[in-house]
Amino acid sequence: MNDTPGWASPGSAPSDSQEAGVPQPSAPTNGNGNAGNWSPTQPPAGQWSPPSIPGPGHGAPPPAPGWGSRPQGSGWGQPPAAKPGVIPLRPLGVGEILDGAVSAMRAHWRTVLGITLTVSVIAQIAIILVQRYLLPEPASVDPNATGAEALRQAADSARSSMVYSAPSTLITLIATLFTTAMLTVVISRSVLGRSVTLSEAWAEARPRLLQLLGLTLLLALMAAGIMAVGVLPGTLMGSTAGLGLILIGFMAACVVVIWLMVRFCLASPALMLERQSITVSMRRSAKLVRGTWWRMFGILLLTWLLTIIVTLVIAIPFGIIGMIVDGDGLSSFLTGESTGFGWPFLIISGIGEVIVSTITYPLSAGVMALLYVDQRIRREALDLDLARAAGLPGYDTRS
Repeated sequence: MNDTPGWASPGSAPSDSQEAGVPQPSAPTNGNGNAGNWSPTQPPAGQWSPPSIPGPGHGAPPPAPGWGSRPQGSGWGQPPAAKPGVIPLRPLGVGEILDGAVSAMRAHWRTVLGITLTVSVIAQIAIILVQRYLLPEPASVDPNATGAEALRQAADSARSSMVYSAPSTLITLIATLFTTAMLTVVISRSVLGRSVTLSEAWAEARPRLLQLLGLTLLLALMAAGIMAVGVLPGTLMGSTAGLGLILIGFMAACVVVIWLMVRFCLASPALMLERQSITVSMRRSAKLVRGTWWRMFGILLLTWLLTIIVTLVIAIPFGIIGMIVDGDGLSSFLTGESTGFGWPFLIISGIGEVIVSTITYPLSAGVMALLYVDQRIRREALDLDLARAAGLPGYDTRS
């Protein structure tokens, strides 16, 4: 165990068939060491009370390792969990995960802002240039078309929208990749109460970028393949019944994709912090998520909703201002024609997108990293290793 983000060496996690290393409680014994023989003399009912924790200055011994890293509320008066960084070292609630992500942003705002602002500005400039010079205008749809003509125009419009959004999606994916890699390092250090500079975060994240890219592309290809299998039968039919089959296949594919994405949601933190391979990271994520799928889904859904709210609150006003400043784009939008926005709209809306990315990138990366830490605390007693790495008193340092 060291103070770097790599908390577990490959194959060493207790969840990988190493449960024997976790200490188990023993049965009560008498003075002779025989299990199960309780003394016949017991205190009268109602005369025994749980021990209290002496206050400072009463000569209380230091807490045993792990004593403060379990949930409170059992009525035994245990002290609060150790908190060397942005989270207490115990299983976390939903609010504590979100608060920890925000606290990490505030505690290391220079590094976080340097990462997110730099990546967001570069990505948005690339998106604006691609939209302005390389992409064709989206296909227009005649609102008076009916029957087969309406279906054909709808298909052309959907195809045009996919072509128009593909470069932006790819650029955003690459930007998210860089920010996730570097911010995961920042969050992992903030759990230990240690700061990290921009250059240190880049040095830690750089060796893992190619593998993280491979993992991201693999998950994207899995989702695309499942969606294609879902809609392909209805597409081949090419009739009204085919449209219904496309809808059913699309909904079924969405369910499968959501299930898989939640199952593998911790693969990126495992790849970054444990320095695992792509396949091993996916297996680690599946092990950590097993049995808590609905909890993970709820937290990720809540994070997604918060991201959507931030996007709407910031991006919509900038978009409206951009359309007002860009008179030609506003007139085209109001008349229902193909919208050809000019530089004013692209620049103003791009500024809004940069602000949105600067806020949402660290929030999403922080939640994912802290979810990973929380699951390992619950499954593998990672809190003890984190306390030792943070140098907290009362925790023996392993050699």
